Amino acid sequence: MRIDLHTHSAVSDGTESPGDLMRAAAAAGLDAVALTDHDTTAGWDEASEAVGSTGVTLVRGAEISTRAGSISVHLLSYLHDPTDAVLTDILERSRASREARAQTMVERIAADLELTWDDVLAQAGDGATIGRPHIADALVNRGYVADRSAAFETVLHPAGPYYVRYWAAETADAVAAVRAAGGVPVMAHPRASMRGRVVSVDTIRGLAEAGLAGLEVDHLDHTEADRAALREIAAELGLLVTGSSDYHGAGKPNRLGERTTAREVLDEIERQGRLPLLRPATEQA
Repeated sequence: MRIDLHTHSAVSDGTESPGDLMRAAAAAGLDAVALTDHDTTAGWDEASEAVGSTGVTLVRGAEISTRAGSISVHLLSYLHDPTDAVLTDILERSRASREARAQTMVERIAADLELTWDDVLAQAGDGATIGRPHIADALVNRGYVADRSAAFETVLHPAGPYYVRYWAAETADAVAAVRAAGGVPVMAHPRASMRGRVVSVDTIRGLAEAGLAGLEVDHLDHTEADRAALREIAAELGLLVTGSSDYHGAGKPNRLGERTTAREVLDEIERQGRLPLLRPATEQA
């Protein structure tokens, strides 16, 4: 099986609807795909409706914004109960903080460049979690930068004058909340140093004790040395090893299925999760 456990739709910062993402997964030859939009499960229903027509198994998930001390950590949650009150509160607080932060960043940028909040909203889908990628797209549309990557390397860089932090739950608290909601927590791109500071091995050990299930090892932002080191850590701590594209449609160069996860790992995620995988009827039969 070809399994991609980290993708985004236009419900957060991808460029395709959840249904179109499922169709793109089928075109890419994937057997299973996880929809992991930032701090939201709003795309689950549309993606679920496309399972039968695409023949692609859906892993329902989310990518949760968290912090381990002062370091940003993205936590993938798979197969959790979307009605769980504690986890829902974490997601809602994060979304609200992201949007307020984005508005403040636009105000700061507008002091030097012609950019409005309406420019940003025009780049986001209805109900989308507004974030820096939408500001990046607005900057591209205005002609200030060539693409999203250039925007993140210049105007939107965390070390720049326009950057604003946002609220995020402590990673250990988020891990506990995901587990309590019946989900399976996996740390996304833990060695992606080009995004900023990364957590220590000791931090990962502590998160494993708190219930972390796995590490996203095979990712475009990891070097070969990163992947080897993470495999050693996962083996030491008994953590699952996943591989994913972190696909955003046209928003990033990442391609569906360029990194994949082993079938037995997905089986274990399903065993640990509260929700089932959504399989095509032919596979269920």
